Amino acid sequence: MKQRFETISIHGGHSPDPVTGASARPLYRSAAYAFKNSQHAADLFALKEPGYIYTRLGNPTQEALETRLALLEGAPAGAALALASGTSAVFYAIINLARHGDEIIAVSNLYGGTYSMFAAILPDLGIRVRFVRPYDLEETAKNITGKTRAIFVEAIGNPGLDVADITALADLAHAGGLPLIVDATFATPYLLRPLEYGADIVLHSLTKWIGGQGNAIGGIVVDGNTFDWKNKGFALYDEPDASYHGIRWGHDLPNALPPFITRMRTVPLRNLGACISPDNAWFFLQSVETLALRMDRHSANAMAVAGYLAGHPKVAWVRYPGLTEDPCHALACRYLPRGCGGMVVFGLAAGSASGRELGQRFTERLGLFSHLANVGDAKSLILHPASTTHSQLSDRQQQEAGLKPEMLRLSIGLEHQDDILEDLEQALAGIA
Repeated sequence: MKQRFETISIHGGHSPDPVTGASARPLYRSAAYAFKNSQHAADLFALKEPGYIYTRLGNPTQEALETRLALLEGAPAGAALALASGTSAVFYAIINLARHGDEIIAVSNLYGGTYSMFAAILPDLGIRVRFVRPYDLEETAKNITGKTRAIFVEAIGNPGLDVADITALADLAHAGGLPLIVDATFATPYLLRPLEYGADIVLHSLTKWIGGQGNAIGGIVVDGNTFDWKNKGFALYDEPDASYHGIRWGHDLPNALPPFITRMRTVPLRNLGACISPDNAWFFLQSVETLALRMDRHSANAMAVAGYLAGHPKVAWVRYPGLTEDPCHALACRYLPRGCGGMVVFGLAAGSASGRELGQRFTERLGLFSHLANVGDAKSLILHPASTTHSQLSDRQQQEAGLKPEMLRLSIGLEHQDDILEDLEQALAGIA
């Protein structure tokens, strides 16, 4: 029987412990796992048999989380890999399909850490990233070359909140024989499942709404397992891998293992080691159970905040895809029918003061909002991205990312809606 999202978020990837009968998922803190015999050990390393070897590669608590998130995204149960952070999920997704001399196409309106990785670190590894205007399909198509290995977008841009036209981008990618990678952190699988619209690979920072408490760091990569990795353009999957018995990842895997996730677990994760801790995986398992309830509340509160700010005389502009006047509202209606998430960005009407100066005054007057560099917490949060999360970008790069210098980023929490609005009102009333 096909289960619905709320049911999968509680039961997916778990059944009572067969030894103890424990109903809750146990937390396995073991670093390594004993082999039954020599043949069992050899078969595990040869990928002929599923099982646990060493927690850097996988662990029962981690596996339950991976299975649950894969099911929530509409992917096969074995097609997800949890990692130490959202940043490591982005990095591993790229180096798992591109090598020295290859290229990636990415929209420019990315989270500052991702932008810096793409603009500075990947080129040092010989992987060129071509940035394109979001979401200019014509420019994107012109940048596809014989070296291109993927197109990368954020479902909802951080921090500008532009909504990606995933179907159009997926069609463009597939016409060029490329996978579409979507960072869907700001949406979560409850609000948007990119695989249903043609995306091939989905990423999340588990730290944000999926975790929802601000108490653990993690990331995950989910593969729809529909892309053809036998494509001759992907040398990492077509040529023998000298680091792992000469296997050709697109051709030689036993037991119908998903090539992309199996290679990511066996090559980048095994050899670079950005593994998620079992404790953090366990925290996320608990949080996923209430994801649907929380995202409904986050979205409702954020919509109320966006509407309030849009009508305030001291506010110059507001971006929230749920607002009818937002430039991405039509896309939001198509891709985000359950709600547009918990993020609102806006700028104050500066008058004689600079937008940044006025924003600092406003931030320091808030009492309920926490001033810190995170999003997706149960608590409401505020940040000035230009001087913090995107400060490593040049003025030109910030402009290309759709980041105005006066922008304030609100992550709207689960508090009572009236308390949130009253805190914003008193802060706005106190600035000239």
